[in-house]
Amino acid sequence: MTRAHSKTFFLGSRFFPARQRQAVWAVYAACRCGDDIADESAGDHAQAALSDWWERTQRAFQGQPGRDPVDRALAWAVSTYAIPLSAFQELHEGLLMDVRGHTFEDMRDLSLYCRRVAGVVGFMIAPISGYQGGSGTLDHALKLGQAMQLTNILRDVGEDLERGRVYLPASLMARHGVSRQSLERGEVTPEYRALMQELSALAREWYAQGRAGIPMLHGSAKLAVATAARAYEGILDDLARNDFDNFGRRAYVSGPRKLLLLPQVWWELRGAPVP
Repeated sequence: MTRAHSKTFFLGSRFFPARQRQAVWAVYAACRCGDDIADESAGDHAQAALSDWWERTQRAFQGQPGRDPVDRALAWAVSTYAIPLSAFQELHEGLLMDVRGHTFEDMRDLSLYCRRVAGVVGFMIAPISGYQGGSGTLDHALKLGQAMQLTNILRDVGEDLERGRVYLPASLMARHGVSRQSLERGEVTPEYRALMQELSALAREWYAQGRAGIPMLHGSAKLAVATAARAYEGILDDLARNDFDNFGRRAYVSGPRKLLLLPQVWWELRGAPVP
């Protein structure tokens, strides 16, 4: 599931030792199951399916998973590492924002959503990685997850519109002179580019804040997380190269380009101060 749904996350995960890698995949798969419900269902059916997913997740934490292999894998992962149930609870609340058709009025709405559906994944991965620095390191992990989710949002504006969803804050759109109607027409205007540039700059700021915590991770987790972060940030580069047209083409980072990032990531980690 990890390899099929997130090649970037999968690439980073390959740098974990086997036991940690299996736990990372279990967490990703469990999160993905909830995300797929929010993306592929609607209305009461979606809320019922999401409620079932949340109950299954809680049973996995109680050591009582059903026969589903994802539930069984998650139960093993949470019995092996101190992964907090509260992080999955926040994820559940974020996915409910999707299925209930939450309207994003301002940056506070967007930041909260990014925290709930992706930022808290940092709280899940950090215990698997092992880390020092306490809550400060977790704050960095949160920002890194938020940066990745904001990147997803900027990449997927066109695709989200097809689902009837707009994650761009209404107040920010209004300030830039961008309307829902212009989005639906797929117009890449100077005003729209300015909006994309502002949000891309925010995502890069969050990446910088998140990367500051990577040296606090233990062992090869540093390389695993840094690789995934750099590759994901590369989506912003591709979006800019395409003049911020995210209606007809999905920004991405090719496999060869991801591999070319590895020496840069290794060199940056080598030069990072040891905590």
